[in-house]
Amino acid sequence: MNTSFRFAALSYAPFASLFDLDDAALEARGARRMVVEETPGTPCRVSLQDAEIGETVILVPFAHHDVASPYRASGPIFVRKGARAATYAPGEVPPLLRHRLLSVRAYDREGMMVEADVAAGSELEPVLQRMLALDRVAYLHVHNAKPGCFACAVERA
Repeated sequence: MNTSFRFAALSYAPFASLFDLDDAALEARGARRMVVEETPGTPCRVSLQDAEIGETVILVPFAHHDVASPYRASGPIFVRKGARAATYAPGEVPPLLRHRLLSVRAYDREGMMVEADVAAGSELEPVLQRMLALDRVAYLHVHNAKPGCFACAVERA
């Protein structure tokens, strides 16, 4: 199996204006401003890096699987202030995933889950390659297995 993959980070643009809001306005949107007190533990979905101690992040609800299927899903994500969207070469795994237990979910073109597995971040590549080798799989989502939150998407490269 030589199926190549590429990790896809979120764009910062939809989140940038959140940092200009006061705490009451954030709360009205279900979001919270936080200052990071320990690392790792606050994974930014834009930079695909753990935020550093003292950095400001916004914890915000996000529709990570915005599809017309029963698998439509949303959940909380962290975004670092001023984060730049991470870009990775085909086959390159973001370091923040390497020390986490991950859930990998494979979806078809209609947004229906067709495969799922759990893997240590240090052993992620074979799971991604196996799932992407299936013709019925259109894309993957990686979640942090313990809290269940969305980490990033994975596409064929």
